[in-house]
Amino acid sequence: MRLKEIVPIVISIMLFAASVAFSVLTPETAPEPSEEPAKEVAATVDEAEPQQEMRGVWITYMELSTANEDNKSEAAFREKFAHMAYTCKTRGFNTLVVQVRPFADALYRSSLYPASHVLTGVQGEAADYDALEVMCEICGNFGLAIHAWVNPYRIKANETPQELCDENIYVKRPDICIETDSGIILDPSNEDARKLIEDGVLEIAEKYDVDGIQFDDYFYPTDVGEADYGEYTEYLDSHPASGLSLERWRELNVNILLSEIHLRLQGCGKNVVFGISPQGNLDNNAQLSADVVSWCCIKGFADYICPQIYFSLDNPKLGFERAAQDWCDLPLAEGVRLYAGLAGYKSGTDADEGTWLGQSDILKAEYNILKKKNEFSGFMLYSYSSLKNEDAAEEIDNLCREFESD
Repeated sequence: MRLKEIVPIVISIMLFAASVAFSVLTPETAPEPSEEPAKEVAATVDEAEPQQEMRGVWITYMELSTANEDNKSEAAFREKFAHMAYTCKTRGFNTLVVQVRPFADALYRSSLYPASHVLTGVQGEAADYDALEVMCEICGNFGLAIHAWVNPYRIKANETPQELCDENIYVKRPDICIETDSGIILDPSNEDARKLIEDGVLEIAEKYDVDGIQFDDYFYPTDVGEADYGEYTEYLDSHPASGLSLERWRELNVNILLSEIHLRLQGCGKNVVFGISPQGNLDNNAQLSADVVSWCCIKGFADYICPQIYFSLDNPKLGFERAAQDWCDLPLAEGVRLYAGLAGYKSGTDADEGTWLGQSDILKAEYNILKKKNEFSGFMLYSYSSLKNEDAAEEIDNLCREFESD
């Protein structure tokens, strides 16, 4: 059976499973009912169509970093980010997705998370300015939308950050965290961990003039193994009627977080969209307990999905157009927009078995493929550095010429 034939069956099963799973949640973990302000905000979003085509650029914490720079002043950061915004604006992009919470720490003034090491070099040591406030101001001056990019669970990845400060959640509450060979994450099954993540998202939405909040593709790590098996068996003991497998239980944990965040953002009184950027190979997301089909096809998880379709046209394992079509075959729920992540960082490299070499119009062709597919409402480019990379210059120029004059 083709994917588009299977999807309706899968959705029916998921809806039934979700109804059973949510019915066995305790009152403390069940999402609160929507209130009137949420309806008003949702109505505003629905009435905003048609929207401008998304032409986004991801700006990573590495690209924002000033940790190794001699001048760590606000003026230096302003100059650096203003140059980024100017470059993106003049090339025809309209949205910057800035990474503001990479390791359970913050590139903004937070009462919940310690200051990130990204600006000062030391986690917990705050810069003398609010980087997100500066970025919002500069984006406003350039007429650019800004989405705050958050890693919801990640605390440490391999040896980054090298040292966690005393205010880091792992130091204060190791009981709500999970350790794996690749790092440390907040436990997706833990209610206190979930509340911290949700409150952190609301803190950004309420304090800053952002247009959106985005989660990336880091959910359960692939090496989680049986690190959370005790929590799983405890759940089954408390909810014997659920019958959830370990894999489905993990997906449910993530889905509860996403649905609660979406609901709380709708009710916060500000028009802030919530987006998720999962892996571009639709099938690979299951390894991360990322229930992407539900997020796309069932209303209430996200306002947009931007799969990272980081493949060349001729990738022998999975080509761009085939991957994009797999996402198009999903019947999107009302109000859910679909964007595509494009791999600017692969331009001019030997990635995808050398299929990016010897060509300079791959991104242009991929953009035009998206334009022909009505399901897509735009794209996001990974990442800003590709706009400054000499090896990618011709490829980026050809892409930008497609929309610079609009």
